[in-house]
Amino acid sequence: MSRIKKEVALSSASNADDLSALKRNRSEIPGSEAGAWIARAVFVASAVLLASAWQPFGLTRWTAVGLGLAAGLLLALAEMRMRHVEIGELVGGATGLVLGIFAAVLVCLVISRTSEAEPTKSFLEYSTLLGFGYLGLFLGAQKGRDLRFREFLQMRPTSLERAAQQAKLLDTSVLIDGRIADICEAQFLDGPLQVPQFVLHELQQIADSSDTLRRQRGRRGLEVLQRIQKMPHVEVTVLETADNLENDVDRRLVELARKTGAKIVTNDFNLNKVASVQGITVLNVNQLANALRPAVLPGEPMRVFVLREGKEANQGVAYLEDGTMVVVDGARRFMNRNVDITVTSVHQTPAGKMIFGRLAEERGEAAPSLARHAVAGRAENGGHTSDATASERTVKREPPDPNKVFD
Repeated sequence: MSRIKKEVALSSASNADDLSALKRNRSEIPGSEAGAWIARAVFVASAVLLASAWQPFGLTRWTAVGLGLAAGLLLALAEMRMRHVEIGELVGGATGLVLGIFAAVLVCLVISRTSEAEPTKSFLEYSTLLGFGYLGLFLGAQKGRDLRFREFLQMRPTSLERAAQQAKLLDTSVLIDGRIADICEAQFLDGPLQVPQFVLHELQQIADSSDTLRRQRGRRGLEVLQRIQKMPHVEVTVLETADNLENDVDRRLVELARKTGAKIVTNDFNLNKVASVQGITVLNVNQLANALRPAVLPGEPMRVFVLREGKEANQGVAYLEDGTMVVVDGARRFMNRNVDITVTSVHQTPAGKMIFGRLAEERGEAAPSLARHAVAGRAENGGHTSDATASERTVKREPPDPNKVFD
C-alpha cells in the first residue's frame, strides 16, 4: 500500500451564489479585514511621506503633506469601492479606459496641428483626455457587466476538474472479476484509478466472510488491486469518504461519481443502468469483452471440442475460448472429441452470442453413402430398419431453432 495516495474529496461551490457567499465569508474573517485596514493605513502614510519629502510643484511642506494625504485617501476609497465590483465591470472598465485614452491621443494630435493659442490647445487636449477617459471607463464598466465573465470562467474546466473527468472509480465487482488488471496492463485505461474507501471496506468484509466462496472472491479482489498498484504506469488512489451506512455501496458510488464527475468501471448490469440514467459515464468490462470477441460469419470453418450433449436430438455443444456457445447439429456421437464444423448462423441473445453449425463437408459427404447402405440393408432385411441406420440418417438435419436456449 506504499504507492496509494490518500486524498479527501472536497466539494466546491457550483454557481455564482455559492461563490459570492464564500467571498462574504472571507470578508467577515476578522484577521483578513484587520490586515486590509493596516495595508490602507500604510499606503496613506507612504503617500504623505513621499509628498512631504519631494514637495512637488514647488509647494510648501504642509501643503504637500495635505496633497499626499488627499491622494492617499482618494485611492484607498477607490480600492474599497472596487472590492465590491464584479469582474466583468473591472475588465470592461479597464478596456474602455485604455480605448478612451487612445482615442483622446488621436484627437490631441489633431488639436496640436491647429493655429490656436497655447492655452486653448492645452485646455482642449486635457479636456479631451479627461472626457474620453471618463466615457471609456464608465461605458466599458456598464457593458462589461453584461458580458458575464464569471459565468464564462466557470464554464471553463480547471485542471482539477479535468483530472476529475479523467478519473475512474473502480467498483467491487470489477475488482473481484480480475480482468481489469489485464486491461490496465495492456494500457487501455488512462487517468488515475480511484478506489473509494467504502469499496475497499466491502472487499475486506467479503474476504472475512465465513463462506468459503465469498472469502475467495474477496481475497481475489484485494490481490487484483495490489497487482494494479504494482504497475508503474497506473496511478491508484484511495478516496477517503464519510461513513454513511444508510446507503448501499452502489448508491454511494453513483453519488460520488456525480459529485466529482468521474467515470465508473463496473461489471454490475443494474449499476450500469442506474448510472447511465443519471448521465454518468460507465465503462463496463463485460461490454468491452463482447465487443472484442472475434466476428464469425456463416460459411466459415471452425474446429471445436464437443463438450456435452445439446437439448435437441443429436446435437453437441462446444465452447470457444471466450465462452461463446457453439451448437453443432449431429455432433452428439463425437462427445469429448475435436471436430471440424461449418458455421451456419450466428445469433445475438441477451445472454451473449450463440453460434450454430454443422459438421464439415467431409463428414457431411459420408452421410449419403451411409444412407445408401442403410437402404440396401433394409431391402436385404425385408424392409426392416435398424437403430444404427436410423441414427446415421440424423446426421443431415435442418439447422436448429435459434430461439431455443440450451442449458
